[in-house]
Amino acid sequence: MIRSAEDYQRIVITGVGLTAPNGDNLAEFRAALLEGKSGVNNYHIRYVGDTLAGECHFDELLYQKRKELRRGTRAGSVSIYCANQAVSDSGIEWSKIDPERVGVYIGVTEHGNVETENEINEIKAFDYDTKVWSHHHNPRTVANNPAGEVTLNMGITGPHYTIGAACAAGNAGLIQGAQMLQLGECDLAITGGVSESIRTFGIFAGFASQGALAEHEDPTRASRPFDLNRNGIVVAEGGSLFILERYSDAKRRGANIYGELVGHAMTSDASDFVLPNPEQQARCMKLALDRASINADQIDIVSTHATATTSGDIQECVALRNVFGDSTNTLINNTKSFIGHAMGAAGSLELAGNLPAFEDGLCHHTINVDDLDPECALPGLVLGEPRSKKEVTYILNNSFGMLGINSVVIIKKV
Repeated sequence: MIRSAEDYQRIVITGVGLTAPNGDNLAEFRAALLEGKSGVNNYHIRYVGDTLAGECHFDELLYQKRKELRRGTRAGSVSIYCANQAVSDSGIEWSKIDPERVGVYIGVTEHGNVETENEINEIKAFDYDTKVWSHHHNPRTVANNPAGEVTLNMGITGPHYTIGAACAAGNAGLIQGAQMLQLGECDLAITGGVSESIRTFGIFAGFASQGALAEHEDPTRASRPFDLNRNGIVVAEGGSLFILERYSDAKRRGANIYGELVGHAMTSDASDFVLPNPEQQARCMKLALDRASINADQIDIVSTHATATTSGDIQECVALRNVFGDSTNTLINNTKSFIGHAMGAAGSLELAGNLPAFEDGLCHHTINVDDLDPECALPGLVLGEPRSKKEVTYILNNSFGMLGINSVVIIKKV
């Protein structure tokens, strides 16, 4: 098929597959967000003890056998579930798809920690004799594992790899998939982000040592972005993968189109290992707006990255004021208040949860804000209950991560 240059540039989302702590498909997840239903619960993990987490409960055996689960990884299992769900949601006749022309690009915060911790714990019972070390260790811990497990499960022979982008990974995966379609490297992309983070004690211990691990007597109220009394991050797992296609292909087959990726950007702070840089966050948003050829006040919904750390929330608000000023058109929300911080899956889950706004006109709210931090009192911040808009045309999704990585995507209603 001969394609025009313009045809290669228009990339649309035609399928969504996800698992979140409060829903195992987009309909469940969206309903939970509109109803104010948290997915955070009490959680216990070795060495750290009792804590809080957002844990997923999807059916692991829906697309895998028990032997495959034992051999593979939690991140791989999340990816397989989400990828198959996304294909099903897209309405694509999978048997008619050329597997050589499918690409798999999955964003992750990290990979291999869970498996290594588990295997060290196992050989401890054998006085650390490495002769009992699992022969599955290497394929479990290679960086491309989650994407590779998807190709093995679904018989895909096109390109696959993961994108390591800290907590900006969900957006980064989406951007990578779109770019590969634009370059003609594939005709269908399975892309987004996944996380198995709650399975490693190291991430809990790390945040605790920073004084950034949330505590609350009521787990459902622990994740509190923008609240004056927020006290840290609730770690979560999950995944959200999208089917990306060129607009002409999607239109030709009569696909349901969730939205078009019209703007995106990635930048680096180059200033600190963990502290965010609001100037660079603002620049990233502005670059995405420039690529979309729109003004800030045309954005209807901003999905924020805010993780409920004292400094991080304030710095993002500084960046948002820089970009949006006193815009009365733009509504602002936060999904982490419902599920915690899903790390590499955060950006893609948060985007997925907002996509239905194109159809229902509702901006889901931010929960657990009892006492709004004055430094986070943004115009348009939606608290208490969802807010309706006559028309939702553009959604901007922020995702930022450690070592100063920033990512922004803008989706347009089609």
